[in-house]
Amino acid sequence: MTPRDILLAACLVALAACAPTHPDRPAVGAATATPAPAPPAPAPSSSTPATGASSMDSRRDIVLAVANPLAPMSTHAGSNVLGYAASGHYGAGQRAAGVLAELKKHYDLQEVAGWPITALSLYCIVVKPAAGVDRDAVIAALAKDERVQLAQPLQDYAVYTEQAPPDAHRYNDPYVDLQRGFVATDAALAHTVSQGDGVRVAVVDTGADLTHPDLQARIHDTQDDVGTDAGAFDRDAHGTEIAGVIAAVGDNHQGMVGIAPKATLSLYKACWYPPGGHDGARCNSFTLAKALAAVNDTDARIINLSLGGPADPLLGKLLEHLLGQGRIVVAALPPNGSERGFPDSADGVIVVRAGNTTAAPPGVLSAPGNDILTTQPGGSYDFSSGSSLAAAHVSGILALLLSIEPNLDARTARDLLLRSSKLTNGILEVNAALAVQTLRHDHPRR
Repeated sequence: MTPRDILLAACLVALAACAPTHPDRPAVGAATATPAPAPPAPAPSSSTPATGASSMDSRRDIVLAVANPLAPMSTHAGSNVLGYAASGHYGAGQRAAGVLAELKKHYDLQEVAGWPITALSLYCIVVKPAAGVDRDAVIAALAKDERVQLAQPLQDYAVYTEQAPPDAHRYNDPYVDLQRGFVATDAALAHTVSQGDGVRVAVVDTGADLTHPDLQARIHDTQDDVGTDAGAFDRDAHGTEIAGVIAAVGDNHQGMVGIAPKATLSLYKACWYPPGGHDGARCNSFTLAKALAAVNDTDARIINLSLGGPADPLLGKLLEHLLGQGRIVVAALPPNGSERGFPDSADGVIVVRAGNTTAAPPGVLSAPGNDILTTQPGGSYDFSSGSSLAAAHVSGILALLLSIEPNLDARTARDLLLRSSKLTNGILEVNAALAVQTLRHDHPRR
């Protein structure tokens, strides 16, 4: 490089430093967080270009990832400062941005959204192949391209709550079998020892009612990875239900009590309701990857995934990374009972089904999941069913245990919950009080 070239490069860098800043833009890879007790506002989606996940099409779209090494600027003699100029992709280094531009041009791809996955040193985008082009053929070609780290179909996922028919009977007496799961697990007895103090649970789901009187004080931070309708966050039912089972406030003279009423929640909206709201919430590979990558930057020990779908290479890599950090991941067993998808097939994930009289698959926990009273949007309460609710009960019990023994690992925790399960009315289910008692027996100094 000649002296003239060096001077030109330095001028360009200086001009870049004078570019207008964006104080409303969140830091790379970080969620916009608001600590309790004030209700936090969901962080906006930071996809590039800005678009909603609900506009993506799992029948056509492709998830594409390239290496994204974000190394600090080199200072040795002869280093090229132009190589570190800001790219047009949010959170992408110059190398990743250049490779993506080449790939989109070569394969005639239209970018829908993009996001850095810092934990895996990748930059991930969702793209659409040209009209009339076979998606599988494009994926096969991309998989052979040495510039590509990962190429796969965009896949859909669903939450596991049973949809009640419109004319289904609704309980009108709040004292009839009120909070069946709370009573069946002897949670009140467990609370004499632990209420989940100091434990954070990451809930990757839909949004939730942030102003609900039984949830507001328990929410630590939120992030919206769908990002098309900020107002929809508070109206989302499934995430509100899961949050209430885990950590609804106790002793506030209203509503219900969570299994771990002093645990805190980090809420990640990766799922949304289709227009009309008659079908269950759905998610996709991209939104779930953004949420799991964000969890990586927190100290949340428990990750509740009351959802599922097909096995997915990108999500599998992120899940393996989180499990390797010692996180405890709780997943809901799919309605068909298969453990071959995401997230239930990953080694180390605690899989939970709604309790019934048939034997559970080996290693799978059973928990209350039928007619569970829990929080609903608009500050209300109602009954809901499904393995999603069963998984939430287990996440709450784990928060009780981690508050007693912070170093508890996933495998030990699952074995403890299996050993301490209790037969009640012909159904073998996890039991909060016996789990706490067993843990204290195993760790007598606690």
